[in-house]
Amino acid sequence: MVNLSRPALLTDHYELTMISAGLRDGTAERHCVFEVFARRLPTGRRYGVVAGTGRLVELVRDFRFDETEVAFLRETGVIDAETADWLSRYRFSGDIDGYAEGELFFPGSPILTVSGTFAECVLLETLILSVLNYDSAVAAAAARMVTAARGRTLIEMGSRRVHEEAAVAAARAAYLAGFGYTSNLAAGQRYGIPTAGTAAHAFTLLYEDEKAAFAAQVAAQGKNTTLLVDTYDISQGIRNAIEVAGPDLRAVRIDSGDLSVLAHQSRELLDSLGATETKIIVSGDLDEYAIAALAAEPVDMYGAGTAVGTGSGAPTAGLVYKLVEVDGRPVVKRSENKATVGGRKLAVRRHKPTGTATEEIVVSQGMPEQLPHDRALQQSYVVGGEPAALPTLVESREHLRQCLISIPWEGLKLSGGDPAIPVTIVPAG
Repeated sequence: MVNLSRPALLTDHYELTMISAGLRDGTAERHCVFEVFARRLPTGRRYGVVAGTGRLVELVRDFRFDETEVAFLRETGVIDAETADWLSRYRFSGDIDGYAEGELFFPGSPILTVSGTFAECVLLETLILSVLNYDSAVAAAAARMVTAARGRTLIEMGSRRVHEEAAVAAARAAYLAGFGYTSNLAAGQRYGIPTAGTAAHAFTLLYEDEKAAFAAQVAAQGKNTTLLVDTYDISQGIRNAIEVAGPDLRAVRIDSGDLSVLAHQSRELLDSLGATETKIIVSGDLDEYAIAALAAEPVDMYGAGTAVGTGSGAPTAGLVYKLVEVDGRPVVKRSENKATVGGRKLAVRRHKPTGTATEEIVVSQGMPEQLPHDRALQQSYVVGGEPAALPTLVESREHLRQCLISIPWEGLKLSGGDPAIPVTIVPAG
């Protein structure tokens, strides 16, 4: 049986083709530098969010090929005997540096740098891009939702819309971006993310009437629960909820209909029933635009699912993994619309004395000039194959919050426009 929790064989056929050829002629051992960056941001986006690096470090640490996997590759003719021997002994021994998790990025930002032998670095391409492209896409979408919510709490609840492991990654990325809770219990167990949820319509339909369903839920969970009130008639559902639980019921949830109108009507009805402290949670295919449209309504909390797990229309961050240096020599790709800048790069974010970010300076094969309010963007993730000490998820969450505060206010608009800050790349020599 395949163990889906292991990253082994998350490798493309062409990566092993290059490694086999390189092992045969010796080029596999050349010291190389690869970089991860985005040529452009998804349409309508003004910033990207680095996410998934904490997960990635653990996956790189555990990246191995067992006997069964090597045998499969040999039997199917993907690799030769020399490559099989190399894979059976594979351990990443190089270095990985990059932008902190929760950092903002823009077109050309060198968000991850992988250095080591050609073979050991190129083998990680699919793994690295798989993690960073998905997690960063989710985090960017979630960050826009957090901005649109204007301080109101968000619950991530998209587990049923994506792959089972992607669901856990999405919950983590959404929490990094500022969501308060997830409904995914695996994410709660793995990453310590607060969990929340309520019953579905099926629970209400299970009983002869709505009051009986509410009574059963309150009996089991107490009044500090959320009752789903739109299975039948919302107004009657709210009356039933308060009759069963009393005016100190924690919250009601509305999952369908014109949420703007229903939120107002529900607030008025709850207040008239004496439930002035009962919160209103809304859900149902919410994205950042729907959340922004509800900004003036009496909504206390939002539940977002499909849009979070699918990057709200941008399911990948558009990141690429490119070779930029071989044995200290810059190398470049000159393909039309896909040209690269050679050489290993270092970056700083430039700020006004007030703390507002104004520019990102990226220098190839050199150190950027450090001005008083500059902030270096790269940190060590893996050194000599060993994971470095990293910030906690909570610390990375706070880092992103501060980054979003630092960009000009135009950069937080949901409408399309230029990146929040420009990136200046100084090529090698």
